[in-house]
Amino acid sequence: MTAFARAEGKHFVWEVRSVNQRHLDASFRIPEEYRVLEPELRNMLKGTLHRGKVECFLRRNPETASDQPASVNEEALRRIARLVDQAAAIGHNVAPVSPLDLLRWPGVMEEPAKDFDSISADVQACFSQALDELTAMRAREGSELERVVRLRLDELEKLVATVREQMPTLNERLLARMKSRIEELAVDADPGRIETELVILAQKADVQEELDRLDTHIAEIKKTLAGKGAVGRRLDFLMQELNREANTLSSKSSAADMSIQAVELKVLIEQMREQVQNIE
Repeated sequence: MTAFARAEGKHFVWEVRSVNQRHLDASFRIPEEYRVLEPELRNMLKGTLHRGKVECFLRRNPETASDQPASVNEEALRRIARLVDQAAAIGHNVAPVSPLDLLRWPGVMEEPAKDFDSISADVQACFSQALDELTAMRAREGSELERVVRLRLDELEKLVATVREQMPTLNERLLARMKSRIEELAVDADPGRIETELVILAQKADVQEELDRLDTHIAEIKKTLAGKGAVGRRLDFLMQELNREANTLSSKSSAADMSIQAVELKVLIEQMREQVQNIE
């Protein structure tokens, strides 16, 4: 599901983005010195989200980055300056060294001591806030997707009911057509055997079982949508079951009307399946 969240902590800023994906795929971009926190951050993410491609960015908060400025190691600076003077005295046409170049030398600038436990707590608290905001945004999108899926389910339910109502008439037409063809052939056959074969053909063309299973799956989808927690993968499975029954019904279609309705069933199921891919 598509969402974006930004959360500011005392010293850090988290930005978390998610887009649609069938499984959970998370990536973290954080300063190298805090890479040790990534396993715990991943566990926090997995405990909150179950689907989507999620990108997590951690940056230092520029407003508080200078709260504890670095200091200069004067002894190291003097030692490097002496070395520079010696090099200038020995060499020829040595380019002058600027003070900024000296400050860049390893060991000259000393970072203030860091309380890693405090930093870790700040990073995780800020990340938790970002996940809460992301989840809230995904929940709003999920509510809209649920509304769309329920509308398609209502249409599907009505279509199944229409096919069920038409089944007796369609079966009668099938038997009448078969009897007419047998009469046209003018074959000398046992009437009892003919009747038995017609019954077998009618049974093969009967879609009552498929219609019952479609109704069962529709009811289960509604129940799943009303449930709590992650439901996307279960809905995926139910969409596959709906499609399987629709394919069977289509293969048994003995009339043009039912063939058209079978196609409409597949269209509705595919529309729902596309939306379900985005549900947590």
